[in-house]
Amino acid sequence: MPDLLRTLLVPALAILASAPLQAADEPLWELGAGVGLLSMPDYRGADQRRLYALPIPYVVYRGERLQVDRDKVRGLLYKGEHSEWDISLGAAVPVKSDDNRARRDMPDLDPTVEIGPRWSYQWRQPWGDVTLRLPLRKVLAVDLPHLRDVGTVFTPTLALDRDNHPWPGWHASVSTGPVFGDKDYFAYYYGVDARYATAERPAWEAKSGYGGWQLTMALTRRFKKLWVGGFVRADQLGGAVFEDSPLVRDRLSWTGGIGISWIFLESSQTVDTAR
Repeated sequence: MPDLLRTLLVPALAILASAPLQAADEPLWELGAGVGLLSMPDYRGADQRRLYALPIPYVVYRGERLQVDRDKVRGLLYKGEHSEWDISLGAAVPVKSDDNRARRDMPDLDPTVEIGPRWSYQWRQPWGDVTLRLPLRKVLAVDLPHLRDVGTVFTPTLALDRDNHPWPGWHASVSTGPVFGDKDYFAYYYGVDARYATAERPAWEAKSGYGGWQLTMALTRRFKKLWVGGFVRADQLGGAVFEDSPLVRDRLSWTGGIGISWIFLESSQTVDTAR
């Protein structure tokens, strides 16, 4: 598998590793590595999927102003008692159109990276933490050394996190929310120019608006020097503004993965993660 593809798949598996650790005093930084399996459609709405085996880097930094875990940079902009501003990241894999029936003879989809600000607000309850997240990301198609702006995506989510559930030592999380995108973003994945139209694939022009609903469930646990986790995400595209695109072949799809990482290096300096 190309190194670029591996790099872009990591954020998809990163949701496995979003669980906080239990103790209040933790190492300032930790390093590790592991492996994971990821099954996912070529793109949201595709009726073909791939199975990937890939490395999972485990990187944690718990600084006062900069906090990095396996899926985000946190506290870089602002951190209050209940709310924070951070940098939200995302990525999507490339698609070779000749390997996808719906896109055959169309241009390949380059891998994309997403970056933008995110505001979060958290309600801590005895039975778990509820968090509202509002990320707004610019989407860039990567064709090194070039980057191309392919639109903007907004994915508000409401998440519930619980420790020691359903079993002692495990961390469970459920998050759900809609996807909204602009015309350029949906055109990148679902637009069909007239020159690529066929009898089975008529020309189609994208517009901005609602892009479906997502539901994600994850379960993780830390065993001293070992971390394990798994997740599944369902995508419902009913009612999306691109639902009638000829490139949408499946209106309900899922993505899932499992992973394991070994933490082999950590700092002797500790910090109070409950602060």
